[in-house]
Amino acid sequence: MLGVVAGTCTGYVVQAGREPTPLPPLSQPVVGQAKGEVEPLSAAQDRRVKTDGDLRKLLVGRPKGARENPFFASDDGWWTLAHYAEDFTKPDQAFANGLSSQFRRAAVTSWRTSDTHLVEIRLVQYRQEEGLAAADSAENGMYWAERNNKGHSWAVPGTGDGMAYSDTEPYRKPGYVPLYSAEAHAWRGDIAMEIYINDTKPITKKEIMSLAERQTERL
Repeated sequence: MLGVVAGTCTGYVVQAGREPTPLPPLSQPVVGQAKGEVEPLSAAQDRRVKTDGDLRKLLVGRPKGARENPFFASDDGWWTLAHYAEDFTKPDQAFANGLSSQFRRAAVTSWRTSDTHLVEIRLVQYRQEEGLAAADSAENGMYWAERNNKGHSWAVPGTGDGMAYSDTEPYRKPGYVPLYSAEAHAWRGDIAMEIYINDTKPITKKEIMSLAERQTERL
C-alpha cells in the first residue's frame, strides 16, 4: 500500500515540474465563400413558399353548383382574431387564448348545396415562436368534438392524428328544426384545419372524410 501511495505522489511531483502543454489554436483556416447565385427552394422543398403566401389559395374549391352561405361573415375570405373568437361560446376567453397562442391569420370559405346543407372550412395559422399552437388548436377541437358525443369518429388518413366526427343524433332546440353536424380537425406545420358541415339530415362518413382528405392534400 505504501508503495502505491509513494508512486502516485512521485507521479504528481514529476507532472507538476513539467512545462504545460500548449493548447491548439481556436481560430480555424478561413474558408472561401462560394461564388454564384443560390437557387431558392421550390414549394415542394420549402413549405413556407406556399403557407407564407395567399393562404386562401390552399382552401379547397367549392363544388359545382354550390351557392353562397348567407350566414357566413366574411367578404374577402379572411378572418381576424376578433372574427374567429366570435364563433366561440366565450368570445372574450377565445380572444385571449388566441393572443397567447400567437394567432397570425385565418383563411376561410363557406358554401351551401341546399337551403339546409352548409359547409365551412377554416385554415388557422399561428406564428409558433414559442410552441406548437396549431397542434394544440387541433387537439382542442378534437377534445370538444369527443366531449359533445358526436357518435361516429374516424382517423383522417395522412394527418397523423387528425380526426373526423359525425352526429348520430341531431341537436334539438325548441323553435328550431333538428340539426345534424359533422366536423374534422387536423394540423400541418403552423396551420390548423377546421371543417364543419351542418344539415337537417345525417351527414355521411363519405362526405366529411372526402372533404377532410382533400383539404389535407392541399396543405
